[in-house]
Amino acid sequence: MEGTNAPVAMEETAAPTLSKKEKAKLAKLAEKKLKKEMAAAQLNQEEDDPLAGNYGDVVMENLQSKEKSCRVWTNVGDLGQDHSGQTVLVRGRVHTVRGKGSLGFLVVREAGHTVQCVAAVKENVVSKGMIKYVGKLNKESIVDVEGVVVVPPKPVEGTSQPVELHVSKIYCISKAAVQLPINLEDAARSELDLQKGEQEGIQYVRVGQDTRLNNRVIDLRTPANQAIFRIQCQVSALFRQALLDENFVELHTPKLIAGASEGGSSVFKLDYKGQPACLAQSPQLHKQMAICADFGRVFEIGPVFRAEDSFTHRHLCEFTGLDFEMEIKEHYFEVLDVLEKVFLTIFDGLNTKCAKQLEAINEQYPFEPLKYLPQTLRLTFAEGVAILKEAGIEVDPMADFNTETEKTLGKLVKERYKTDFYVLHRYPSGIRPFYTMPCWDDKSYSNSFDVFIRGEEIISGAQRIHDPELLTKRATECGIDVKSLTTYIDSFRYGAPPHGGAGVGLERVVMLFCALNNIRKTSLFPRDPQRLAP
Repeated sequence: MEGTNAPVAMEETAAPTLSKKEKAKLAKLAEKKLKKEMAAAQLNQEEDDPLAGNYGDVVMENLQSKEKSCRVWTNVGDLGQDHSGQTVLVRGRVHTVRGKGSLGFLVVREAGHTVQCVAAVKENVVSKGMIKYVGKLNKESIVDVEGVVVVPPKPVEGTSQPVELHVSKIYCISKAAVQLPINLEDAARSELDLQKGEQEGIQYVRVGQDTRLNNRVIDLRTPANQAIFRIQCQVSALFRQALLDENFVELHTPKLIAGASEGGSSVFKLDYKGQPACLAQSPQLHKQMAICADFGRVFEIGPVFRAEDSFTHRHLCEFTGLDFEMEIKEHYFEVLDVLEKVFLTIFDGLNTKCAKQLEAINEQYPFEPLKYLPQTLRLTFAEGVAILKEAGIEVDPMADFNTETEKTLGKLVKERYKTDFYVLHRYPSGIRPFYTMPCWDDKSYSNSFDVFIRGEEIISGAQRIHDPELLTKRATECGIDVKSLTTYIDSFRYGAPPHGGAGVGLERVVMLFCALNNIRKTSLFPRDPQRLAP
């Protein structure tokens, strides 16, 4: 019956009798199928190739730390004319590949550097089997290539290294999928290349920001991205060394705290073993406590969390903070003196050490080099308001500048003073954190400052309140639960020196130094209000 699982009886039929002609035809088809299967089973190698040992896929057993040989790998980026005639071994990704007949070409890429490798049939060295193998390699697969370095009569176009590698051996270490979610060549194109393609009738693929971030592991392989994060590495290294040279001590503060470190509602709240807690918006409070503990000068490089719903080009929910704090003997300008010295060291260091990286970024994202003065420009907040007013722009003199106003002021400052890097200080007290020291002559202003690059704020700092009574009063005025700050405020009851410091967003520094249009370009795996993966 229909709808039941009862077996259905099938009527047996006798096998048809085939003629000799039909049998011969079937035999021929079977033979053809067998040949196809045998060809497929060879898996990139020719069974009868006496040179098959010079190429092929490395078996997993040999990649499981089976043994340590004396082989030496040369970095692709180090290959130059001084290596001419030498046999070298390199490891990298298959950037492009083509092979047919007796000649094969592949470009191998390592850390953004590329070299052309040529495989030509040569007796007792390179066989047609190797050429066939090379031609079947998938882009982005990882290969070991051994060969002789040759200086070509004409420079190789499209590669970073001025030499070729004439292949004698090639082995695949890791196969990439045949179909990649994004093409690296598409991801590496500049806006100028895309526009030029449109004019010439070439339809290039435009890789959008979300597509890039969804496939970040591949996107990070572009020359520009390789350069961005090497520059980011140098920024933090230069920051650290410059402060160590000024007798600062590097510390590591907790990121789980009982109360908001900056005040306000933009905190990530969580349950900490039954107690209300949050992720630190800043290492500020613990930096100050370290000063009270007689460390004198301290700094930290670490994560900072902000639960702001800011859907802008320059805000993240998690970023890397470069923070420092120091005792003040007389004036908060002592903090600015250190800060300016550190940043001039960073700028000079990047221009000196990262010329190739800056060039790689400039090829995809063209930008004007940062202009800065040997003596950093300092303006009061009131002077900034006056400059805007002279240009016909009215702003509230006691309110913070919005993004557009900051950019406008940056342009006006550059026109007048020829610098992209400057300081605004003496901000209104009402727009600064509760722990900011008011000015001695006018409590409506504070001993605070912001530092700008290309018209965007990158650094915020100030002299801190070190008196517990004044600190308690300011916290209450800002609507902060004083009970949650008990240990912080109490640390000032046992003798606290005048002190100040600053906080710097690492990603924002790199973004603005390189004039990039979005902070997500300088965050390895960005965390914004809508992104928690990858």
